[in-house]
Amino acid sequence: MDVLQLVALVAGSAAVAGLARRTPVPAPLLLVAAGLAASYVPGVPAYTLDPHIVLPLLLPPLLYTASVDSSYLDLRANIRPIALLSVGYVLFATVAVGYAAYLLVPGLSLPVALVLGAVIAPPDAVAATAVARKLRLPNRLTTILQGESLVNDATAITAYKVALAAAVGVSAGWAGGIAEFLLASVGGIGVGLLLMVPIHQLRKRMREPLLQNTLSLLIPFVAYAVAERVHASGVLAVVVVALYLGHRNWQVDFATRLQEEAVWKMVAFLLESVVFALIGLQLPVVLTGLGEYEGAAVAWYAVAVFVVVVAARYVWVFPATFVPRWMSPRIREREPETDWKSPVIVGWAGMRGVVSLAIAFSVPISVPHRNLILFLTFTTVIGTLVVQGLTLPPLIKVLKLPPKDERAETLAEAQAQSEASRAAEERLAELLEEPENATLPPPLADRLRTVLERRRNAVWERLGEVNPLTGESADDIYRRLAGEMIEAEREVFVALRDGRRIDDEMMRALLRRLDLEEAAAYREST
Repeated sequence: MDVLQLVALVAGSAAVAGLARRTPVPAPLLLVAAGLAASYVPGVPAYTLDPHIVLPLLLPPLLYTASVDSSYLDLRANIRPIALLSVGYVLFATVAVGYAAYLLVPGLSLPVALVLGAVIAPPDAVAATAVARKLRLPNRLTTILQGESLVNDATAITAYKVALAAAVGVSAGWAGGIAEFLLASVGGIGVGLLLMVPIHQLRKRMREPLLQNTLSLLIPFVAYAVAERVHASGVLAVVVVALYLGHRNWQVDFATRLQEEAVWKMVAFLLESVVFALIGLQLPVVLTGLGEYEGAAVAWYAVAVFVVVVAARYVWVFPATFVPRWMSPRIREREPETDWKSPVIVGWAGMRGVVSLAIAFSVPISVPHRNLILFLTFTTVIGTLVVQGLTLPPLIKVLKLPPKDERAETLAEAQAQSEASRAAEERLAELLEEPENATLPPPLADRLRTVLERRRNAVWERLGEVNPLTGESADDIYRRLAGEMIEAEREVFVALRDGRRIDDEMMRALLRRLDLEEAAAYREST
């Protein structure tokens, strides 16, 4: 792939993702559809998914940004359902799908069928995060789906390696498979635990935001590479490091946090867009070389495998949701009540994605029926993204899941801000009594109090009445007026520069100050 083709892929993916924000269609589905359509446009090159690029170069940053944005405390509170899905379900799906394919496809050996099962087993981290963000699911369901998607890739990759060893005749048996699984899981967690504290201490001591962001971009690749070098799970190492850094991100310099947030939002947007477009672009490659598997027979295999994938998830999810609760009073006391609606949503939210395709492309050419594995993986990924992705939003509406209580969240935010502002007021009073601060002019001290009061009142104002003429809250009006005032100042600075009364360097410094003030006004009112 030359540079122009790469630029075209990134630019086209970003454009489609941007268009998706103006439509009710989720961005992953529109990107996959665009990739499918583009794959047959004359002149569009063949963008073959290279597992040596996807797994070490695309997967770590996607996992890192999803993990940093996750709540360590929420994940820990829901560790039981997350473990049952990310480990138990993946192993169950590997066996269920593999054995079904073994019975369904003539001539397919059981080890090769289990390779297919392991490839298809893990729901996709990117798809799960995109669904959770778009649909605003209840907090606990969002946490469970995100937690599952962060860990299940490690389980699936390990299961794939064990099944592949059996398929090529170098299996070490059950004992060897269990040993490899333990090495990958325990080793990956261990590498993450060893790296997370030194990396965090380094981040705390760095004061240059540019260097800090450079380090931030390198962290997922370093964690993944170190773990893989010792034959442990790079996925788990990235997740452990990212969860720790996200949990303690407040200890990092504020300028770094602001830049880091912007940088990672851009990176995640571009990578997610490219990943889903690449899925659709694989169709010509997948259809090449099916050989004896063509026509109605291979279509039947694809439909049957898709049905088994969907059914197997429900076969696992419902017992995993209710049986432990029936058996353990402690679980009933510790975890909130649940009904049948939650497992229905969790079961239907098992979309597959680029990790499955990348693993499928990594299957050696010497493995029998490799092209069939590639085709069935592709059709399952497309089927789950399209069928489940399109029907999940209406399913949530039909089930009438309780939406997030935004008023209660705003009230909790306002109460938290009030407590923090009270502490800040007390600290300010203490500081103003110290001799070294006695020279601070009273207007500046009053300005500090005004800013603090504004910050405290901003959240409460969101609970107030709206303007009957414009539909704006007091908060909205404040932000709009602040923006208009700052824009007036900005125009004056530009005019002074154009009139050669100030130079460009001074104008940029003044505009940056305005940008920071506008950002502060926006953050105070959101």
